[in-house]
Amino acid sequence: MTSIPEPANESREPEVRELADVPAVEVISRAAVMLMSSAAEKLGLSEPDPSESPYLDLDEARRVITALAGLVTASVEYLGPHAGPIREGLQALQKAFREASAHPDEPGKGPGEKYTGPVY
Repeated sequence: MTSIPEPANESREPEVRELADVPAVEVISRAAVMLMSSAAEKLGLSEPDPSESPYLDLDEARRVITALAGLVTASVEYLGPHAGPIREGLQALQKAFREASAHPDEPGKGPGEKYTGPVY
């Protein structure tokens, strides 16, 4: 009788790293991605029609986008090649927020714009 060995990927536990061993740029990038994902959910962007999303919450989205803007602005010099895509993602979320708002904020007054400047 022969046994079929399990593929290595399926039998191993996921690698766990000590936080002290994770480079700062990776911690910052992961935090930014988590904030972006949260903002996208709260803007309803995971649904075909964002206005019908059960997760749509502009107040919460504003908070998360503002936190993301602060993080990105404060850490842009450390992000290296990751800075451009993260800034573009932030700007896309700021624009999506403006589009989702029944009464859009004045330019420069939207979520995170005190850190990033006006988004049009």
